[in-house]
Amino acid sequence: MARLTKRTIDAAEAGPSTRFLWCGELRGFGLRITSADVRSFVLRYRNAAGRDRMLTIGRYGVLTVDQARDDARRLLVEVATGSDPAGEKQAFKKSASVDDLLDKYISEHVSKLAASTQTEVKRLVDKHIRPELGKLKAVDLKRSDAERLHRAMRSTPRNANHVLALLSKACALAEIWGLREEGRNPCRGIKRFEESHRERFLAPDELKRLGEALEEAATAGLPWVVKAKGPTARHLAKPENRRSPVNADALALVRFLLLSGARLSEGLELRWSDVDAKAGTIGLPERKGGARRSHPVSAAALAVVAAQPHAKGAKWVFPSPSGLDKPLSKSIAENTWQRLRAHAGLDDVRLHDLRHTVGTAAGRSGANAFLVRDMLRHSNVTMTHRYVNRDIDPLRALSDRIGEELSSSLSPPPPSPARDATEEPI
Repeated sequence: MARLTKRTIDAAEAGPSTRFLWCGELRGFGLRITSADVRSFVLRYRNAAGRDRMLTIGRYGVLTVDQARDDARRLLVEVATGSDPAGEKQAFKKSASVDDLLDKYISEHVSKLAASTQTEVKRLVDKHIRPELGKLKAVDLKRSDAERLHRAMRSTPRNANHVLALLSKACALAEIWGLREEGRNPCRGIKRFEESHRERFLAPDELKRLGEALEEAATAGLPWVVKAKGPTARHLAKPENRRSPVNADALALVRFLLLSGARLSEGLELRWSDVDAKAGTIGLPERKGGARRSHPVSAAALAVVAAQPHAKGAKWVFPSPSGLDKPLSKSIAENTWQRLRAHAGLDDVRLHDLRHTVGTAAGRSGANAFLVRDMLRHSNVTMTHRYVNRDIDPLRALSDRIGEELSSSLSPPPPSPARDATEEPI
């Protein structure tokens, strides 16, 4: 068997099926010629387990025969030391992609989180991580890939940092699941963007305007937002008739959020079974997305709940207008808030800022950080919080004091709707 050279390769012709030209100088090194006349250098060897392997080194023309022979010698040295380059290449091809890793991350980790958190994680993963990195192999994901993704989102620093944190967690789990080498998280050491933390709360005059808007919405309704101009404006109703009613349950929800410090999702999903008027508590999660436990709230917040119609068989404190078997939707709550804040001149205030308002009022009242933490059900303030006595009485006193303070800033709440015989007390 002669030495494989450029002359012998150029002289060889393609046949009806794949054929091989083997080199007489280096055992296992050869050229594969397909019926389509595709010529590639190959190396045939046995691995440490005695299995016959064939590895493609590269195309003839891209590599010269001497370059390919040198590569073959290097590979044979690796085989002699126990490596299996062909097997490793096959394993890489079959290994999980980043898309596969993200599927496992969502099904085995994210699925255990709160529903709202699941929705947000899936949104960020599908919008940002999958399009950029999904087709890469999880085992081959590099720091440069993570940095490129993070840098591309620099115009939205908070989202960029959140996406990087999600990817980092997925890669950390990949090490546990055996999909990546341990200690090689590609997100480690990447500097996060500086975020501007938004702290917005309502001042007393703003609370007064909100209270007036709530009362007006519950009685006369809120004015339309008129955008028509020119000739089309002639067809508008008279100014005194340019009002529309506002969902009463959504208005009550806004009052409840302000007077309790609850999160929007916690208010929307509040059931009558969570309410204990006698104890002065409402079932709220101990931490975001956690299970509900009895939590003291202000008498003002309980009064809002007590004023809600409670028909027999009703499940939700703030029900959907489509029926008592569904809670009020987030879209109705948000739309109601958009109208209220526009009418009250609070255009930069979000619903979640009502919770900030409660915390700010509690801090100004002289309550210590531990009580504020427990009132808002934050996970912690400092490590020393584990030594704080979480007694319910000071919590209730604080909740009542803050509820009274915020309630007094609002105009008197609208009268309770008439109840029929099917309604039950709390």
